Amino acid sequence: MAICKPQIRLRSVRGCASSVRASYVPENGGERTRVGRVYLVGTGPGDPGLLTLRALHLMQTADVVLYDRLVSPDILQMVHQGAKMVYVGKEKSFHTRKQEEIHQLMQFFAEEGASVLRLKGGDPYVFGRGGEEMEYLEDKGVKVYCVPGITAAAGIGAELGIPMTHRGLATSVRFLTGHLRTDGSVPIDNLHHVNGEETTLVVYMGLSTLPELVEKLGEGGMKPDTPAVAVERGTLPEQRAVFAHLSQLCDEVGAAHLESPTLIVIGEVVSLAPGWKKRKEGVWEGLAGDKPTSVAEYVAALHPVDALKPHERTQHK
Repeated sequence: MAICKPQIRLRSVRGCASSVRASYVPENGGERTRVGRVYLVGTGPGDPGLLTLRALHLMQTADVVLYDRLVSPDILQMVHQGAKMVYVGKEKSFHTRKQEEIHQLMQFFAEEGASVLRLKGGDPYVFGRGGEEMEYLEDKGVKVYCVPGITAAAGIGAELGIPMTHRGLATSVRFLTGHLRTDGSVPIDNLHHVNGEETTLVVYMGLSTLPELVEKLGEGGMKPDTPAVAVERGTLPEQRAVFAHLSQLCDEVGAAHLESPTLIVIGEVVSLAPGWKKRKEGVWEGLAGDKPTSVAEYVAALHPVDALKPHERTQHK
């Protein structure tokens, strides 16, 4: 597969849905010659090196790309130049498009015969509303496929040296969302049963509700000295991590002025991270291992491996 050379550009369309639809002209001049498809694609926590090969292939071939705020700029540079880019990002208290409008845009482009890439941070089916989009499109008769991405818990855990499970420390993992419900309540009820278990808690989008989370965990009996970490922009060069005991986490996060997106991990497995041992030195910014730091370096590393003939392969016994 040929890889387009990255250039610094962002060819996005941000008008209302009607203007976006009006501006789209298929390559065949408007005649529908094929049935379009929609691909819900996860890009992982941000590091381009964590993309799947399937995701990269679709980024190089899609006609239209609808992308989220959490898709890193380096990953967007890997979309081919000919794709129509439509920004559909969301952040707290500000949505450029409602979810219903995103549904309608995907349906429109697919019905026009386009190959539509719905590009998401993390994994589409882990707090990514991928299930809602799949249901809507299938109800409208649109063929939809999901390409999984490395969810933030796995990617950031690996980056920091935090296993989600570990013999003697954690036999289960629980993913939580910190987003407020539509009625304004915090969706972190019924946590009392995890406090006596070997469970790792991972909270997505939980920065704004962190005080309520810590309070409820304390009320449920979780020990104040339980290891915890809050990670801003995990796996990216700008990554910052604050390690602290549960009782001190809110104060430490506030002092470090962490911003969204921030992932929170709570549990004994956090104590295994190198950053936990160095937590008294302040905010830990270390990255695990040597790796490319720019999209250009990643693309330069994407070269075909010479295929060996069967008789040339080394046999290991």
